[in-house]
Amino acid sequence: MKLVRFRYQNVVRLGVLRDEATVIPLSVEGASMAAFLAKGTPVWQYAQQALEPETVPLSEVQLLAPIADPPKILCVGQNYRDHCEEQNQPIPERPILFSKYATAINDPEGIIPLLPGVSNQIDYEAELAVVIGRQGRNIPEAAAMDYVAGYLCANDVTARDIQYGDKQWVRGKTPDGFFPIGPYLVTADEIPDPHDLPISLTLNGQTMQSSNTSNLIFRIPYLISYFSRTITLQPGDILSTGTPGGVGVFRKPPVFLKEGDVVEVTIQGLGTLRNVVRNPSPM
Repeated sequence: MKLVRFRYQNVVRLGVLRDEATVIPLSVEGASMAAFLAKGTPVWQYAQQALEPETVPLSEVQLLAPIADPPKILCVGQNYRDHCEEQNQPIPERPILFSKYATAINDPEGIIPLLPGVSNQIDYEAELAVVIGRQGRNIPEAAAMDYVAGYLCANDVTARDIQYGDKQWVRGKTPDGFFPIGPYLVTADEIPDPHDLPISLTLNGQTMQSSNTSNLIFRIPYLISYFSRTITLQPGDILSTGTPGGVGVFRKPPVFLKEGDVVEVTIQGLGTLRNVVRNPSPM
């Protein structure tokens, strides 16, 4: 099941995408996906019970970030072997963790903002993101997948000059709009093995990243268990699992995002997340 947040006739709602052409609204209060996920497990069964009889053509709605209010965005660095190799970095012995803030969330087709006067090295990172569906702490690795609501495409946009200049990652990773996600949240029952999914990113139609989630160093059950040793995981939390090789900063010459660029992240079974790069409009 593909869960969506969408705007239709100036109202934001939750729904289910059917046949890549039709949205079925859900008869639930509000439009918070995090609150919806907290209602019941498995989430796809709960969604089936809440389907409304009306349908809306996909062409008439605006798809929004599936989750706009995640309690936490938890991220993993250097979690693909090919990404470590392109940096001449050793394979990490334990996960490298950082976070992004909810203000970084961006929509499918949303504008990735440039940061004139602040950064001129804005980079892309295709990632598989895991959405938590149940609250848990000290989750055993063997039970970790029971806490997964579903998966979505993500782009961990990064200002490299800020990241490396600060000597830590947070400020360069989490400017406003630097975490596009979507186009929908695919429930876990539709993805039998999240560790065998082709993942790619194109920039203006040219393939820049191409790998498979089988190359993850630390896999999803381990990451969920590892995070939960010290942090309570909550419904709606997003766990972004890292990016494969091919990022712009390590290319020769480096490639950074510029005005008008079109960035597309595609993961098998999860659709394509498309965004355009623009200078921000004056406030």
